[in-house]
Amino acid sequence: MNQILFYTQLAVSIILIVLVVIQQRGAALGAGFGGGGEVYSTKRGAQKKIYYATIAIATVFLALGVLNVLIP
Repeated sequence: MNQILFYTQLAVSIILIVLVVIQQRGAALGAGFGGGGEVYSTKRGAQKKIYYATIAIATVFLALGVLNVLIP
C-alpha cells in the first residue's frame, strides 16, 4: 500500500510542477520582485482552469502526503 501511495504522490508532484511552470511562463523575472508595473487583470479561459487545477492537484498532493505518513 505504501508503494502505491509513494508512486501516486510522485506522479502528482510531477503534474504539480508542470502546472506551476505553465502558470509562470508569461511572468517576467521582474514581476517576481514586484516590479511588473502592469495593470491587474482577472484570469480567463485556460489560465483560470490551470489555476484551479493547480489548487486541486496541490490539495491531492497534501492529502497523499498525510496518508503516506498515517498508513504504516
